[in-house]
Amino acid sequence: MNLTQNDRLKQVTSDTLIVGVDVGSQTHFCRAFDWRGFELSKRVFKFSNTGMGFLTFLRWTEELMNKTEMRKVIVGCEPTGCYWLTFQKFLQEHEIQP
Repeated sequence: MNLTQNDRLKQVTSDTLIVGVDVGSQTHFCRAFDWRGFELSKRVFKFSNTGMGFLTFLRWTEELMNKTEMRKVIVGCEPTGCYWLTFQKFLQEHEIQP
């Protein structure tokens, strides 16, 4: 899907949880923000670059969404090497917008 920058920005609303992920070979680190840029996570959340780690990430985002009454999530990450590919596939399989 080829979206313009304006199209991407329109997807972010007041009920959107925005998660930024720093991708690593073994461990990923992330933080969560609202649409205004206010941080919603108390600290950096880290999870392993494995299926179990991805499930831990999913539970963390679901807990934050419930706590903050957000209805959708957008995950952003830098495509570092090949380490992001399995994480992106996981997100797509769980219908989370990467």
